Amino acid sequence: MITLALKLLLSHLMGDFLFQPTSWVQDKEQKKHKSVYLYIHIAIHTVLLLVILLFNMTYWVGILITIISHFIIDLLKTTLNQTFNKRVLFFADQILHLLIIALVVGYYHPYKVEILFLQHPIVLLFIVSIISTTIVTSVLMKTIISRWDIQDDSDSLEMAGAYIGMLERTFVFIFIISNHWEGIGFLLAAKSVFRYGDLSKTKDRKLTEYILIGTLISFGFAILIGIGYTYISELIEPAKTLVITK
Repeated sequence: MITLALKLLLSHLMGDFLFQPTSWVQDKEQKKHKSVYLYIHIAIHTVLLLVILLFNMTYWVGILITIISHFIIDLLKTTLNQTFNKRVLFFADQILHLLIIALVVGYYHPYKVEILFLQHPIVLLFIVSIISTTIVTSVLMKTIISRWDIQDDSDSLEMAGAYIGMLERTFVFIFIISNHWEGIGFLLAAKSVFRYGDLSKTKDRKLTEYILIGTLISFGFAILIGIGYTYISELIEPAKTLVITK
């Protein structure tokens, strides 16, 4: 099952990214079904599938499903290009392709997943920890530092600070539960380097203190949640329902 999934995924990645220049994508967006590159793209995918699967016609049904669905999805994407956001279409396009790959793999190797997996305490603890590390901590931080009204006039991307905070706390959490505490030091050092340029250009001591407080609170919450997850997970006895069988 894993070998088939990897072969189909390799074929998709090579066809959609390695052997598809940006000029082809632009031509498809402009000419839609009249673009010759749409059909060349599908032909390349067909050849890649046949070669990677070593021309094993045992998988002919899966090959047909993959190629036909790929053509339909790509054609639909080019049709909706003027209506929807390109980023949304890109991710929707890739998710649909991956779902087709999963369906093809499941056709040859039926999945058997224990539903109780989602009810396992470790899984529930992990979900609670991730939500707490990202969304909940953001709200708590906003509430805590709202007492200081600091106006930063520097150009900044919308919501960039919030997303950066969520990402850094997620990294800290992962470092802790994987027992790689040294990663936190690297992350903190990297952030300090990037922030040094902003702080060195301003003599606003309040802004410096504001950023420092926010960083320490952010890392502090992430560390506490990570330690809490590690401690509680050690109290939970691993269950057999956590295993997904082929």
